[in-house]
Amino acid sequence: MEEFHRIRRLPPYVFEQVNRVKAAARNAGADIIDLGMGNPDLPTPAHVIDKLKDTIGKPRTDRYSSSRGIPGLRRAQAAYYDRRFGVKLNPETQIVATLGSKEGFANVAQAITAPGDVVLVPNPSYPIHAFGFLMAGGAIRSVPAEPTPEFFVALERAVVHSIPKPIAVVTCYPANPTAYVADLDFYRDLVAFAKKHGILVLSDLAYAEVYFDNNPPPSILQVPGAMDVAVEFTSMSKTFSMPGWRIGFAVGNERLIAALARVKSYLDYGAFTPVQVAATAALNGPEDCIREMRDTYRRRRDAMVESFGRAGWPIPSPRASMFAWAPLPEPFRSLGSVEFSKLLVEKAEVAVAPGIGFGEHGDGHVRIALVENEQRIRQAARNIRRFLDTGVDTLHNVVPLATRR
Repeated sequence: MEEFHRIRRLPPYVFEQVNRVKAAARNAGADIIDLGMGNPDLPTPAHVIDKLKDTIGKPRTDRYSSSRGIPGLRRAQAAYYDRRFGVKLNPETQIVATLGSKEGFANVAQAITAPGDVVLVPNPSYPIHAFGFLMAGGAIRSVPAEPTPEFFVALERAVVHSIPKPIAVVTCYPANPTAYVADLDFYRDLVAFAKKHGILVLSDLAYAEVYFDNNPPPSILQVPGAMDVAVEFTSMSKTFSMPGWRIGFAVGNERLIAALARVKSYLDYGAFTPVQVAATAALNGPEDCIREMRDTYRRRRDAMVESFGRAGWPIPSPRASMFAWAPLPEPFRSLGSVEFSKLLVEKAEVAVAPGIGFGEHGDGHVRIALVENEQRIRQAARNIRRFLDTGVDTLHNVVPLATRR
């Protein structure tokens, strides 16, 4: 039977190829060190769990909740933005709670996209940044992922040559998967560009609190006038190790927030009320847990960079996010990221995410997630060293002849 229209617009899920190899290896008894999915392994702070327990079963908490987020949760998010960024937000008109930032992106795409609308998306980038708009009937034009002058050259080219003119540009800093970080000067230039050309900015700030150089990543909303053109998405998943709780936020431009809230009102009743109450306690509570999370990821980053480097695979040290964006080892670059990732599972019992899953320009890299403790990361490095020491010539059944000397 012919595939449904929207399904035809989605490419094959490349991560599934690695997942199948990983599952087969585990079924055969292999101890796979899984650095593939960005699924935080740290525990949710105790005071957040305690608040959830205290709230469950109280009167009215089992009823339908609020799609936009309960008032206390929106007020807590406003207070967080004021504390962290010095940005004032109106909880009634400039904040919507989402079922994670991924759902927020997908539904804002539904809200603003007409068939054929062009959206500018970094390549490589987190898949929902592109596929949310593709599923909504839009068209994607790629721009560079790194926040350099080349980014604006690509924007100018897109505005001149795209028909119709782009309606929006997506940014994600600290970036998933590349770990690039933007500064306020970049956002000032972006806001000026967006105003000049009448386009919207959709900023993904899910990794706002995962940084390592005592240089907190900024919000685009810190730029004067950004509220006229921008909406920003954040998440509780990484900051408070709450990925399965599915709580995030969209904040900023009132027109965009109203459009998102209207779409959501037809699709969901919001998260379970006790989950929203517990998320409120997280935002209003002590921040020691955030610093501990950051320190844990920093130690893991340092262990990975040091041990993988000694193993013969130099890894650029990320300044932020819970990922490293690693070029394929030189002897294996012609394989591409999917085949190399499958090979790494089979020969080293280590799983990573193939870069092409984040866009065609990611194919020379893999994404490594800091979701195992330092001991396991060093074990992964030892496995990789043994694999690399075997040499390409021993992999005649996998590596194309043209790559062997």
